[in-house]
Formats: sequence, structure tokens, C-alpha cells
Amino acid sequence: MDDTETEPVEVLLAEDNPGDVRLTEKAFEQGGVLNNLHVVNDGDEALAFLRQKGEYADAPRPNLVLLDINMPNTDGTTVLETMQADEQLARIPVVMLTSSEAEEDIVRSYDLGANAYLTKPVDFDGFIDVIERIEDFWLTVVEMPED
Repeated sequence: MDDTETEPVEVLLAEDNPGDVRLTEKAFEQGGVLNNLHVVNDGDEALAFLRQKGEYADAPRPNLVLLDINMPNTDGTTVLETMQADEQLARIPVVMLTSSEAEEDIVRSYDLGANAYLTKPVDFDGFIDVIERIEDFWLTVVEMPED
């Protein structure tokens, strides 16, 4: 992407906790990077969004997916595994953003192709800081291939 372009970065947040959704939205608003944050509440919706199915037929292809592990219906690790098995979705960076500190969740996420695993801080300032760091690194520093 050319430096003179101001095309927004498309971010998909798969998160079932409304409080964490609000905090993420607030952090992205404060971050100063032009982005569109799309929110889905479970793994089934995440896969529909990524595959542009049903109500998400016109959804943009995300530049980054923030994925919670513990969601209703299809969980985050299954979404990640499905993405990695799909040639069109496998290159989208995935950051596991979850409350789970379980070693088996961390290992499984990396084994399935997660680009990063972050545990959500419990305090407001810590959570905002983590989201701002994700935004800074993944949306301004990292070079991604064109589709």
C-alpha cells in the first residue's frame, strides 16, 4: 500500500463479551489509525464473515482478526483451524486475544497457526494498552502481502 493512501484497515473482532467489545472499540478510536472494526459475537459469525456468507456477503476481507478462544457455538481455536485450512484465509494474521492463560490453549493456538497470543488484562488501562499495542504493531508496522 502506498504511503499517500488513506484506505482504512479492516479488523475483525470475534468476541462475545460486550464489555471487551466496548473497550476494544474505545482503544481503536483513540489509536489514530484509520480502521474499520467489525464485530461478531461467536465463531459461527466469524466464519460467515470471513467467508462472506449470508448477512456478511458484502463484508470486506479483514487485514487482521482478533479472536477470543471461549465463544459460544464454534470456539476460537476451531475458527483458527478452519482459517488455516482455507487457502484464501490462511494469510490473514490472527491474534488470539483471550482471558485464558492455560498453557494448552497457548500451545494449541500457536500449533494451529496463530500469529500472536495475548491474555486480556483485567484492568481497564491494561486492556486499552494491549489493544493500542496490537493496533500499532499489526496495523502500522507489519508489512502484509497484497491479496
